[in-house]
Amino acid sequence: MSDHIERNPETGPSQEKHQGTGSAGRHRSDQPDLIALLDQCLEAFPDNDPRQRLLLKLRHAVLQGAVHLQEKDAELRKLQTVVEKLTAPANRIGILLDLPGEGLARIAVGGAEYYTTVDPRVSRDDLKIGTQILVNEAYALIKTLGYDRNGPVLRVAEALPDGRIRFEAEPGRQTLILQRSGDLVGVELKAGDEVRVDPTHRIAIERIEDRKAARHLLDEVPSVTWDQIGGQEQAIAAIRKAIEYPLVHAEAFAKYRFTQPKGFLLYGPPGCGKTMIGQAAAASLSKLAAESRSSEGETVPITRGSFMHVKGPEILNMWLGESERIVREIFAQARARRKEGALPFIFIDEAESILGTRRAMRSFNITNTLVPMFCTEMDGIESLRDVVIILASNRPDLIDPAVLRPGRIDRKIKVERPDRAAAAEILKVYLKDDLPFAEPLLAHHDGDAGAVREALVETVLHAIFRRSEEHRMLAVRLRNGQTKTLYRSDLLSGAILASIVQRAKERAIDRQIHSTDGSSGGLIEGGATGLTEDDLLKAVQAEFREGEVLPPDDAAEEWLKLLDHHPDQVVGISSYRRGRPSEERLVNQII
Repeated sequence: MSDHIERNPETGPSQEKHQGTGSAGRHRSDQPDLIALLDQCLEAFPDNDPRQRLLLKLRHAVLQGAVHLQEKDAELRKLQTVVEKLTAPANRIGILLDLPGEGLARIAVGGAEYYTTVDPRVSRDDLKIGTQILVNEAYALIKTLGYDRNGPVLRVAEALPDGRIRFEAEPGRQTLILQRSGDLVGVELKAGDEVRVDPTHRIAIERIEDRKAARHLLDEVPSVTWDQIGGQEQAIAAIRKAIEYPLVHAEAFAKYRFTQPKGFLLYGPPGCGKTMIGQAAAASLSKLAAESRSSEGETVPITRGSFMHVKGPEILNMWLGESERIVREIFAQARARRKEGALPFIFIDEAESILGTRRAMRSFNITNTLVPMFCTEMDGIESLRDVVIILASNRPDLIDPAVLRPGRIDRKIKVERPDRAAAAEILKVYLKDDLPFAEPLLAHHDGDAGAVREALVETVLHAIFRRSEEHRMLAVRLRNGQTKTLYRSDLLSGAILASIVQRAKERAIDRQIHSTDGSSGGLIEGGATGLTEDDLLKAVQAEFREGEVLPPDDAAEEWLKLLDHHPDQVVGISSYRRGRPSEERLVNQII
């Protein structure tokens, strides 16, 4: 209205009168008398009276003043609201301890407890024990803020029958017994679990997942089968007989009251398949146990397997009692999985690192307490139907006898180095028929990929098992005066065979890449594409050339035992470099 009057100052009296009446109606509540008087004056004068123009200008000025006054009033109200907020007393933050009744709450604020009322506008679903709450000056609960995301982490000592939790005593502090938060009610807790509590140490808020313990656990049993393991027929037959027969022929074993074994030791040189045999045993036993669950009549039938792969050094910890706690947690996890219907397997690799022989000494040694803890946990296992323990070690002579005694580790199975027949089976696992062989090889064998593979396997075996001077690795002089020469085949392992095939594939791939893009340089230049005999022969040379190193002084004893030579029977050792023996090193000087 005001803008219309300013843009049209010469508007006639009749139009101004009509528009002015509408404006006066809209602002009559703010300026009822003045606007009404001006309208009466406009009506009293004739339409052509020059005084109407002055009255219209006056009426416009009055309306502008009213609008300006309204804007100032709105700004003033905003400022008053801000001032009220800034000068209002701060609301206190507390923690909800209990809900004793409808509309009532027991809270803790600033270290003191209060029995207060709850604002009806606060939803009942938001009122959870342990959540942060907002209280006003009268200490009435007016809002919930959710759980505090901070707070110390304590370790559970015991879950009490009434739901409360007793925590392990921290150094310099008393033992705490706390109630659970709303979200922690009904959560199963056991000794050793980590739980975060609120900063005031009044409520247990949430359970913290232990990532170190959880990484040992695999939801699925490994899919390794016996067919994927080359060689090792004796070791595989021994462990299959020990773990599968009691399940397949359960009635026969029951007649003889045969106690099923619960622990196995796989020992032998490194790289010979101990880990793969343990994984295949877990997969096989899980399948058989699940298939035979209906005839066993168990309270908790086995429906699946659960594989826990634990490396020995991962358990060791510098803090007193921490390694023992990890062992307890591993067995506790295994038993918990068994209650859920899974058959748990605990596979401990490099077992000698944590279950080493205890020696009488005044100084503290971690094995003095870790071995008894492990033995105690194993004594709580009944049979294969509870938890299966599989240990793997390169040096079983270093494992404490208390661990290896019957009743704990019932079967000791040695994994030997592969002989010629076993090496052929291992090579066939990695040299498949569908590999891209070189065209000359395929043409020579009439395109039969199987025949090509057999020829390549025989080529590698000849390069490894041929006893020639250039294939000598070590010379061992015994106390009886004899000198025994060790060749490539005496140091062979499944890992070495796998690495040889991998090296050969790498050479073939590199040659194909360079022949495709026409670039120069790289490992190989030119030549036919596809895997060739030359690739495998050069891979054999490279693999054993890198292994032609004499063991360091502090590892000579370990090397000799891995080669099935006791250090007490060895006088000196020397290695062959480029076909010539190096200077002999006396064993009695380095051991």
